[in-house]
Amino acid sequence: MSFELALLLGSFAFLVLIDAPIAVALGLSSALYVAVADLAPMMVVAQRMVAGIDSFTLLAIPLFLMAGMLMVEGGLAPRIVALCAALVGQATGGLAMVMIAACLLFGSLSGSGVADVIAIGTMLLPAMKERGYPPGFSCAALGCAGSLGTVVPPSIVLIVYGTATNTSIGQLFLGAIIPGLLLGGGLMAVAWAISRKHGWRGGETAAPGELGRRFVAALPALFAPVIIVGGIRFGVFTPTEAAGAGVAYALLTGGLVYRGLDLRKTLAILRDTAEMTGSILFVIAAASVFGWILAAEQVPQLALQAIQGLTGNATVALLLLMALVLVLGTFMESIAIILILAPVFLPMLRSYGIDPVYFGILLAINLAIGANTPPLGIDLMAACRTGGIPMSQSFRYLLPFLGAMVAVLLLLVLFPGIVTGLAGAS
Repeated sequence: MSFELALLLGSFAFLVLIDAPIAVALGLSSALYVAVADLAPMMVVAQRMVAGIDSFTLLAIPLFLMAGMLMVEGGLAPRIVALCAALVGQATGGLAMVMIAACLLFGSLSGSGVADVIAIGTMLLPAMKERGYPPGFSCAALGCAGSLGTVVPPSIVLIVYGTATNTSIGQLFLGAIIPGLLLGGGLMAVAWAISRKHGWRGGETAAPGELGRRFVAALPALFAPVIIVGGIRFGVFTPTEAAGAGVAYALLTGGLVYRGLDLRKTLAILRDTAEMTGSILFVIAAASVFGWILAAEQVPQLALQAIQGLTGNATVALLLLMALVLVLGTFMESIAIILILAPVFLPMLRSYGIDPVYFGILLAINLAIGANTPPLGIDLMAACRTGGIPMSQSFRYLLPFLGAMVAVLLLLVLFPGIVTGLAGAS
């Protein structure tokens, strides 16, 4: 390892350890490398940052963020929760299962794990506390369920991965559907088992006809993911156009059907969308410089040689990569991990014959697990903040939920057809 590369990685690690924002850590360490290594004029750093976000596909990020927030404020999310309550609310651990099912459905609207956590948690955590569920259990379940928004379409993580690796976002969205359902089912099974052990009962059985009424009320909300994913699948939209269609549908549904939107709320959503998009694009821009430097230092080739020296088996290599991502996910943000490692991983995937679409789904699930693993655990942190408890209070209940997610990840490693069959990948 050269001195300049050691300086790059060392300065980045130091900045992360002192809790600098990840975009600042990426940008400062990259600028320091360029200054010391004399690789190119400092102006190139700014040029690479601009080039990193100069992508039509990335327009999908603010549009999907805005669509998700419009659907929350417009009344779509409460109707999803009401439908889930009628479906599974009467079962053992009913409210916990309602929360997981609602997160799964709302994740197909928002594309963001943190947005999923906050939207559903705000509605259900107080009710669960009143019913006697320990806040630690509720927040652990909410954090893991909310992270389904990282996996199910229109996942922003998958959009960034597809853009960074030039992989079909439509195929990624299709490939994520069954894994998302498996994850949701696994989390509900854990919630049921823990609730049964502690005697946490469900709510009242829905009155005759109530399920039908709630389904009809939620039908416009349920139709949104059909428009987005179906439109991409059948070639009606590109992912970016689908995001625009999602915004238009959310405005029409929230404003005219549910009448939950007004000018004040819409302007506030525009402001929040701009703030969230700015922070995401700052990370992408800084990471593009960092990745360019790694490529110049031939880090992808070195990493490929190291793993090939350990094993020639594609499954073992895949497990090694998953283990690395799992460790990184405990203290780094998902988008930063993708943008730093995608250029490194792509040559490995090609050499082992691993399909990038398949790997992208595994990566999204792995990052969803990391989003609930301390010390960072951004989805778990958001859940605990929403519930008003320290993260440590949720640790007692966290492991079974994470275990279910890891089990699904291993299942997909062993049976790749679960992903590639629907996605049409090789």
